[in-house]
Amino acid sequence: VQLQASGGGVVQAGGSLRLSCAASRRISSFNVMGWYRQTPGNERELVARIYGGGSINYGDSVKGRFTISRDIAKNTMYLQMSSLKPEDTALYYCNAFYWGRDNWGQGTQVTVSS
Repeated sequence: VQLQASGGGVVQAGGSLRLSCAASRRISSFNVMGWYRQTPGNERELVARIYGGGSINYGDSVKGRFTISRDIAKNTMYLQMSSLKPEDTALYYCNAFYWGRDNWGQGTQVTVSS
């Protein structure tokens, strides 16, 4: 499975960005897809994930500000990020769990300036 993340950039605090993750195969076949983020020296943390049946989980720090969604016809997952804070600055990765294996995209950098 190949995952291509895009949409990162530099934005001012309070602004919005939308990340996209395009998959090389039908995302309806994935057990779960999600967004994770990582800053230097820290472990990768869950931002949001969406299960095959449609259930959604969010990390505590993004609840109410970020929205995960997917377009099955386009084999693409999205992360709409609003009310961005400097602490949201990180490298964002998309993930798909499929056939017992984690698959990762290359990451897209999000930088929020104060």
